[in-house]
Amino acid sequence: MKAKEGRKVSGNRAEGVAARYLESHGVRILERNVYSRGGEIDLIGVENDVLVFFEVRYRGRTSYTSGAESIGYRKQQRLVKAASFYLHRHGLWNHPSRIDVVALAPGTIKQYRVQWIKNAIQA
Repeated sequence: MKAKEGRKVSGNRAEGVAARYLESHGVRILERNVYSRGGEIDLIGVENDVLVFFEVRYRGRTSYTSGAESIGYRKQQRLVKAASFYLHRHGLWNHPSRIDVVALAPGTIKQYRVQWIKNAIQA
């Protein structure tokens, strides 16, 4: 398996873990892997009538940075652009929304350690 294919498989697995975690915490997942001119949005959900765009990041045991720390300025700008494009395309400009990050790492007691950072990226 090529490295890129391996990343895609582990990325899909991480998104599945994140979606189940979020659903168990009251988020209704609407869409996964939404592509637009702005870029890709991993998950889109609703929590308490707020439309939430989720960036899911997984970092293995050998990584020097956490999933949240791995989101640089350029990625943040792409996420804001993708979220804005989605809101515009669906006529939701006035709908409350935010961008959250779900960072996953291998756990010690459970299989994954999950960190959900609400309003992680500001437009």
